[in-house]
Amino acid sequence: MTASTGLYQVFRWVKYLTYSLLSLNIWLFFSEELNSARFAIETGEEMALGVQLFSATLDTLAWVMLLLLFELETAVIPDERLRGTVWFGMRGVRMVCTAAIVIAFIGYFGEWLTLLPTDLLSGDVCSRVTESWSVMTKLDDFMPLTAENCGQFGADTRIVTGLDHVIASPAGLLEGQRLALVDVINSATWILVVILLEIEVRVLTQWRGSPMPLSRVATLAKALLYTTLVAAAIYWGFKGDFLDFWDAALWLFAFVFIELNVFEWQQELRDQTGESRSIG
Repeated sequence: MTASTGLYQVFRWVKYLTYSLLSLNIWLFFSEELNSARFAIETGEEMALGVQLFSATLDTLAWVMLLLLFELETAVIPDERLRGTVWFGMRGVRMVCTAAIVIAFIGYFGEWLTLLPTDLLSGDVCSRVTESWSVMTKLDDFMPLTAENCGQFGADTRIVTGLDHVIASPAGLLEGQRLALVDVINSATWILVVILLEIEVRVLTQWRGSPMPLSRVATLAKALLYTTLVAAAIYWGFKGDFLDFWDAALWLFAFVFIELNVFEWQQELRDQTGESRSIG
């Protein structure tokens, strides 16, 4: 085995390990959001919020499927086989995944909007202990209002009017709103990244690797988008859950492999074009 072959094998194993860890995150997000869903049911929240409650699970599942499709299309299935039934089948799965991602984005956006309207709590917080109120400590994290913790909340306590019987401290509410907004920005940014990748892949397929005038613009746009995603991951690292940070870092790492796949595919197409011109 040559050194280059050995490095390639390491590259493959690291890539597929990353994909496996992302698949595991589907279950981790589901477990986390299931607890929030149980709390919502116990406190009488409307189940119309179901998409909001399971946005991260739906989002991660759809993205993993889309990631595997990109992997198959750019690194596994030969170009000559990407036709007929295979092509239509992959397009169908891609459309379903895209719809799920858009629905998840709507869920993130809806959750952010839910946290925006608030009112100042009037009266003593502890007088509401018997009324089944809950406390939002951070995004998607609630605890019951009890006689033991009600004394922590002062006159500046806010009622989250978008939720049923939920209060929060000003700091906790602001942090929850910011984290929800980062979810929206992160989701929208990933959608734009994939749109650019789709354009790049479709253009390469049609033009056989010929240089395009907008390639530099696309590269700069992706650099800006990836910078935004890195900023979101860093924010989660300091303010959010470890799972959010871990998932964001894994996705960035995974798309390094996808970008490399696209680059290698582009180089192959250019080589084929060069050979065709030489023969001609």
